[in-house]
Amino acid sequence: HEREHDREISELAAKHSEEMEKLRAELKEEQRHLLEELRQQMETTHRAEHEQAQLQSQTLHSLELEALRLTLNNMHTSQLELTQSNLRKEKETALMELREMLNDKRAQEVAILQSRHQLEWEKMKEQCLKEKEDL
Repeated sequence: HEREHDREISELAAKHSEEMEKLRAELKEEQRHLLEELRQQMETTHRAEHEQAQLQSQTLHSLELEALRLTLNNMHTSQLELTQSNLRKEKETALMELREMLNDKRAQEVAILQSRHQLEWEKMKEQCLKEKEDL
């Protein structure tokens, strides 16, 4: 029974690990995609600003590029923070679900073992009474 219990726990842990790995892969792909979009947006915006800067004075050009850089850095930072926050929340949720599942499983196992113990105790008690009667 303990081996079966250990096997079930191992299977649950393996399944959880697989699910966590899958979630990590999906989130990593989503983050890569968002970073690529930001990179493309940065390139598009940079090209547009570069064309505009050719028509303006050098000082105005420098100020606008710096403002654009700061804005894009802020957007990038915000997006990364949001992605990290989402990853943390999903990980915490998955861990809480696994803990609850394992606690429920353990409670079931304890109840089963207590029931078996009670039955064995009753059997032994009956056997002792029978032996007393025989003596």
